[in-house]
Amino acid sequence: MSDALLTLESVSLRLHGNAILDQVNLRVEPGEIVTLIGPNGAGKTSLVRIVLGLLKADSGTVTRKSRLRIGYMPQKLQVDATLPLTVLRFLMLAPRVKRPAAVEALEEVGAGHLAQRPLQQVSGGELQRILLARALLRKPHLLVLDEPVQGVDVNGQIELYELITRLRDRYGCGVLMVSHDLHLVMSTTNTVVCLNRHVCCSGRPEQVSLDPAFVALFGEQASALAVYNHHHDHDHDLHGEVVETPAGHQHGPNCKHA
Repeated sequence: MSDALLTLESVSLRLHGNAILDQVNLRVEPGEIVTLIGPNGAGKTSLVRIVLGLLKADSGTVTRKSRLRIGYMPQKLQVDATLPLTVLRFLMLAPRVKRPAAVEALEEVGAGHLAQRPLQQVSGGELQRILLARALLRKPHLLVLDEPVQGVDVNGQIELYELITRLRDRYGCGVLMVSHDLHLVMSTTNTVVCLNRHVCCSGRPEQVSLDPAFVALFGEQASALAVYNHHHDHDHDLHGEVVETPAGHQHGPNCKHA
């Protein structure tokens, strides 16, 4: 019997007479990070909606593990500027979430100090961590992350990708992630799926970056930069600023700033 959390087989979708997805196969195992890449209009958002059960495929099979819990992190969040809503209160709007669980989730993503901050006053990097905390509230078997570093500078992106990897390691959950940040994300993923309405290529990052289909979509320069290993001898805060490393902290390998 398969241990896969999620399996898509020959999934196709048409909307308004247009082919959005064509014979797409996808599989996510426990403890695996699968990154979905592709140009705008490639069908990535539609595929995520099918995974979440918000959209029904026209054909093909979607199999989710029995009693699968999915934590979803949307690409962005629109909040009315006049709505009096703290970060903690925002998390507690989720069904059956109590204060201790919300506080724990914020601490888990390094955003515990933001609990009483108005949601409208947090930075882009802080908001992404808050949305990630919200996804963790369900104790998910599968995290679905749609552009998790949207609107975050490069140092903040690195920190978020490393955080996602640590959460995967800690909980053993699977991760399905949509991203455009090829040169960063390729070093933090197990499997890359290159989508352009159909699966152009898939496999380990170093394999996909050399595939002719990948090069045709993103160019030779992207191929050369795709597998990027970030090394650092320091940490960054939620805004991406360099901060002093706590004693005993485990670094990734060395990154030097000019």
